[in-house]
Amino acid sequence: MSQAFRHPEMLEIIRRDGKVTVDGLAEHFGVTLQTIRRDLTELAEAGQIERVHGGAILASGTHNIGYEERRSLNLEAKAAIARACAAQIPENASIFLNIGTSTEAVARELMRHRSLLVVTNNMNVANILAANSDCEIVVTGGTLRRSDGGLVGKLASETIQQFKFDLAIVGCSAIDREGDMLDFDIQEVGVSQAILAQSRRTFLVADHSKFQRSAPARIASLAAIDRFFTDAPLTPDLARLCADWGTLVDVCR
Repeated sequence: MSQAFRHPEMLEIIRRDGKVTVDGLAEHFGVTLQTIRRDLTELAEAGQIERVHGGAILASGTHNIGYEERRSLNLEAKAAIARACAAQIPENASIFLNIGTSTEAVARELMRHRSLLVVTNNMNVANILAANSDCEIVVTGGTLRRSDGGLVGKLASETIQQFKFDLAIVGCSAIDREGDMLDFDIQEVGVSQAILAQSRRTFLVADHSKFQRSAPARIASLAAIDRFFTDAPLTPDLARLCADWGTLVDVCR
């Protein structure tokens, strides 16, 4: 396989898995380790990935990857996380679901829940739950972000401040080693902070790829989260921090 064909597939593998190794790529493509190292160096020089010892990860940056691409990543992990999260959401509750493909997966698991009041700034969540006739839906309003159907800005935050939710289910773009939740859009960060302030309990849904990415804007610490649903064990240091904060971690297989 020529380099022109390897590079796009390499990027797809890295976006899917978050991290790759030189050995694994060499076996996958049937080429030498030296060839893979050269490919990764070229992709890194183009700003598309970051080299790490023995392999590569997604490049840090100030812009998120495309919504349709995010929607197709780690589908099985998101489904497992969504099922586990939805199982802990009671009926007869007021909940908030924010922007993200993981929260959309949770919405799909709420189709049989009854007597829910769902407030959301995610047009996709509203459209999914419209099929549940026993679910009252409130859409926040705000500035429409056409790339993913998210509603952000002052109007979204002001709507949220009119409520006190039993439970919020939120996602984020990245989580760093100190346990901070990060995002790319400062307007979305403001909305997320309003959600946390107006919720009695908060669940985070985020797959393992969020630990392998970076984003420039801080939402809050995992200390603000009551329960974190993910698909891979945390690092020992982060697990200790979550234990100290009282943040319960569910690893969903």
